[in-house]
Amino acid sequence: MPFAALGLKPALVRAARESGLADPTPIQSAAIPAILAGRDVLATAQTGSGKTAAFALPLLHGLFSPALRRIQALVLVPTRELATQVGDTLRALAQHLPDPVKVAVLFGGVSINPQMMGLRGGADVVVATPGRLLDLVEHNALRLDQVALLVLDEADRLLDAGFADELTRVLALLPAKRQNLMFSATFAAALQGLADALLRDPLRIDVPTDADVLPAITQRCIEVDAPRRTPLLRHLIQHEAWPRVLVFVATQYATEHVAAKLGAAGIRAAALHGERSQGARSQALADFQAGRLQVLVATDVAARGIHIARLPVVLNYDLPRAASDHLHRIGRTGRAGAPGLAVSFVSAATEAHFRLIEKRQGLRVPREQVAGFEPKEQATPQQLTGGVKGQRKSKKDKLREAAAAAAAAKR
Repeated sequence: MPFAALGLKPALVRAARESGLADPTPIQSAAIPAILAGRDVLATAQTGSGKTAAFALPLLHGLFSPALRRIQALVLVPTRELATQVGDTLRALAQHLPDPVKVAVLFGGVSINPQMMGLRGGADVVVATPGRLLDLVEHNALRLDQVALLVLDEADRLLDAGFADELTRVLALLPAKRQNLMFSATFAAALQGLADALLRDPLRIDVPTDADVLPAITQRCIEVDAPRRTPLLRHLIQHEAWPRVLVFVATQYATEHVAAKLGAAGIRAAALHGERSQGARSQALADFQAGRLQVLVATDVAARGIHIARLPVVLNYDLPRAASDHLHRIGRTGRAGAPGLAVSFVSAATEAHFRLIEKRQGLRVPREQVAGFEPKEQATPQQLTGGVKGQRKSKKDKLREAAAAAAAAKR
């Protein structure tokens, strides 16, 4: 089904085509007609499935007269990079509309003054991280009482510790009558609580993993003792001639530590995490995109939502805590029909967790060992049968559930 058959304005169909969107993806085909009809939507689909355009196109289609310059649509996102990406997408898709659309992109880590100046005269669409949005509300730079459409993009991450309270405060500032859309790559149990409190008779869209896409990603699992991961990473980069690799680690400290170790070995690497300044994060991404950096070492939260064109390799230095996040990580390579490589380091302590990841994917990844880096530690029977996520709630899971309960209590 072409975009023209979904009911979009011809200008938006043209913009989609010029943006390289030939035909709607499954998430777009399902979501766009429902959003145009005014329904609330709860949608989950893997990374690279086209979620942003799935809400951006009908959002732009439904704008009232831009002359009013009131905030008609609010898109909440968890990271600065995702805010920029969504803002760029909205502006590109709006370029052929008969009236100009003012899109304001708001995030922390930079001076608030230029963003306050940019909001003079209002905005049609605001894309924001929750904390900076609340800062601007407190500065009387904008009001949220006339928002007609709310989008929670990467909704699961908006429930992470540090966002839940802010999200509850933002929701309290919105009018009761509005359309609500939730998009996410994963669907944690706590997300259902937020959905129940926020959405009215929503259309639930679950796009399964695309069987035609994943085979383009070759997965490898390399057994290695945890202390030997950085030397092995350096060895693989050098001996397998990886031009660029996105490395996922578990903590902000690890991003800096691994990047520094690679840099000391003559490999151009940088860290990407939430405590770096916006300028440093933007520069690292630009350098990585342009090939001036060979390695970007990132946490899940910092890398959430960013798009890196033609990325050949993704490496799990640390396995994702949630098995569902594995597909989100590896989906950053192998896009647009290009082949991709996803490598996971597995130790004796993490073998059971990787088996859970395999089970969720419905596949078995052959174990490898690299000469000179053979593991000395062997998994015990206890390690092979326990210690994986899902047996009891983590602190983060409890925080997410508490945030959902607080949102429900506000209604």
